[in-house]
Amino acid sequence: MNNTTFQPIAPRPAPVSTEGPLAWVKTNLLADWKTSLATLVIAGLLLWLVPQILNWAIFKAVWVADYEACRVDGVGACWGVITEKYRIIIFGRYPFDEQWRPLVATVLLTGLLVASCMRMFWRAWLPLLWLVVLAAFFALMYGNTLGLSQVETDRWGGLPLTILLASLSLVMSFPIALLVALGRRSKLPAIRSFCTIYVELIRGVPLISVLFMASFMFPLFMPPGVKIDVLVRVLVGITLFAAAYSAEVIRGGLQAVPTGQVEAAATLGLSYWQTQRKIVLPQALAMVVPGIMNNFISTFKDTSLVTIVSLYELTGAMSLALNSDANWRPFSMEGYVFIALIYFVFCFSMSRYSHWVEKQVNKSKQR
Repeated sequence: MNNTTFQPIAPRPAPVSTEGPLAWVKTNLLADWKTSLATLVIAGLLLWLVPQILNWAIFKAVWVADYEACRVDGVGACWGVITEKYRIIIFGRYPFDEQWRPLVATVLLTGLLVASCMRMFWRAWLPLLWLVVLAAFFALMYGNTLGLSQVETDRWGGLPLTILLASLSLVMSFPIALLVALGRRSKLPAIRSFCTIYVELIRGVPLISVLFMASFMFPLFMPPGVKIDVLVRVLVGITLFAAAYSAEVIRGGLQAVPTGQVEAAATLGLSYWQTQRKIVLPQALAMVVPGIMNNFISTFKDTSLVTIVSLYELTGAMSLALNSDANWRPFSMEGYVFIALIYFVFCFSMSRYSHWVEKQVNKSKQR
């Protein structure tokens, strides 16, 4: 007889749900004692800090454009400064009676940027749409046509100037960055050296130095009588600066593509540009989407530095609005909070779009 005894199987614990808000809290906020302690400390700080922020920003704030009411002890934020100065902050020194023109131009350009991010608009006519919208933007802003009065570029400012500098510099810098990244991996020493010198030279100086050189030093090398608008010079400087950083990000993606795929393409008889266009670049760009978008966001925020060359974009226009009026000058904090919210909306939107593109790329890889 078989005297083998069977031991009962120990009961297994009930399955734990891994989905839902409670599971997320347990996994991310209460995973162990260290995480739980950090969660409690941060929650305590928020419970102490959030009510004070709400009192200052909402409950005790002054919403009317009355600087005398804002100076009463115990009041919170003085949002009346935004009510009083928002047109100068948004449109800068643009003529007051003509500010409908930058408003329409900004709406058109912003709509174009949103449309360019949607797959349904990725058609062959999209570059033509860009040309049409940009022509309409400059026609509205500069005028001197269709019965519109002329407004020089040195009077452009605020949000329209910020969006113009950011959008054009990003659009123009991307193809330059792509060519420079390919050039740094070229087998031709002259091309490789030129691209390397360009990247290292631009990355070795801050953007403020590039803007200073473009605005004040570059005109000294021009022939007598030749003058390039300061807006064009600044736009070129920002574009070249952004292209150098994006080129290094793209080069990292190019290096991550296995060499065997390039060799296989050569075996099939594909030319260099066919290999790059059909095999290498689609994979390389998909891998560096977060890095490219990070550079785009950084460039958008760096447009605030053009104030040094007397172009009053969003940040400069806010300083201009408050410094010109001593009654509202003490409430610059509220002005900075206002433009910080504008920057946050644009940068957060770009970040979420980058996340969406990344998810689409991952889905395509899983198929």
